[in-house]
Amino acid sequence: MIIGVPKEIKNNENRVALTPAGVAEFKKSGHDVYVQATAGLGSGITDAEYVHAGATILPTIEDVYEIAEMIVKVKEPIASEYALIKPNQLLFTYFHFASSQELTHAMLESGAICLAYETVEKTDRSLPLLVPMSEVAGRMAVQEGAKYLEKPMGGRGILLGGVAGVKPANVLVLGGGIVGTQSAKMAAGLGANVTIVDISLPRLRYLEDIMPANVDTVISNEYNIRQLVQTTDLIIGGVLIPGAKAPSLITRDMLSLMRPGTVMVDVAIDQGGCFETSHATTHENPTFVVEGIVHYCVANMPGAVPYTSTLALTNATLPYAIQLANKGWKKACRENEELKKGLNVVQGKTVYKGVADAWELPLTPVDDVLGKVIVA
Repeated sequence: MIIGVPKEIKNNENRVALTPAGVAEFKKSGHDVYVQATAGLGSGITDAEYVHAGATILPTIEDVYEIAEMIVKVKEPIASEYALIKPNQLLFTYFHFASSQELTHAMLESGAICLAYETVEKTDRSLPLLVPMSEVAGRMAVQEGAKYLEKPMGGRGILLGGVAGVKPANVLVLGGGIVGTQSAKMAAGLGANVTIVDISLPRLRYLEDIMPANVDTVISNEYNIRQLVQTTDLIIGGVLIPGAKAPSLITRDMLSLMRPGTVMVDVAIDQGGCFETSHATTHENPTFVVEGIVHYCVANMPGAVPYTSTLALTNATLPYAIQLANKGWKKACRENEELKKGLNVVQGKTVYKGVADAWELPLTPVDDVLGKVIVA
């Protein structure tokens, strides 16, 4: 198969979807890899390193899309890429279709096969290609939240961990999944008083066992959240419904209950956000203020630490990408239920329920597009 790796062009996105080690693995399996010039520089990888591993460097993004049978990316295509995508071309990347109607319709019209990192799912319901970036984003959420709590950044002017004789900040974490767990660990490690809310009692019991003494667990419901936001300094939203739009747990009217300068970090913004007042921002302009409350809603948070993020992401994605290249997407998805669940849009049809529900589109059963297995 011919693999194409374009340079990411989303605002301040410095990750790259394949490392030289990944190129070498594809070459070992007999595939050709074409990488756009300077695609890896943001992550500290030179064109020469790709060439040494066996890749061919192409000068433009148009060249990469034109030659490739499978495009491996980090972030969803943006408008300038839509026209480059060919019918029956396989795209393996983060899509987050439920947060963008424009992207969904563009990919339906393209006739491409869109296999989304974020909905590849194991039998235990874990999301192996979302986990590494959720780990990075969860840890970064506390880092960024602490920064924006500083007065010059618009925050309350409170040090997250406090000092002797002065109480530390109160941190509220919405969701006890990967993002929430990593956020709580980081905030607790810095000395903050942390509260995690989640709807799952078994998950809260687990977190209660593994977290340090300065982390409390509370069942998630509107009443409890309304009570907690009144004394919270930093709120981190880490709620995820795989492939679907995130629920709005912090409503606009709750902002009036908060103290001015409270900071909210919406890690769920890729899936539409879990704060009603959220809208996506960039690393260039990361925050905005609504009713005195600072909102940080950067849609590609891990892109700010591309060296760490690229290695963490490609460690997880490469084995799946190799399967797709070795077997072709249909056979790979028939034989691997995890990959099968990654199919979102296929040749003009919506095959993932969360995406169909988000935009009221007809849902085609995924087995219909995979076809029957012919036994010789």
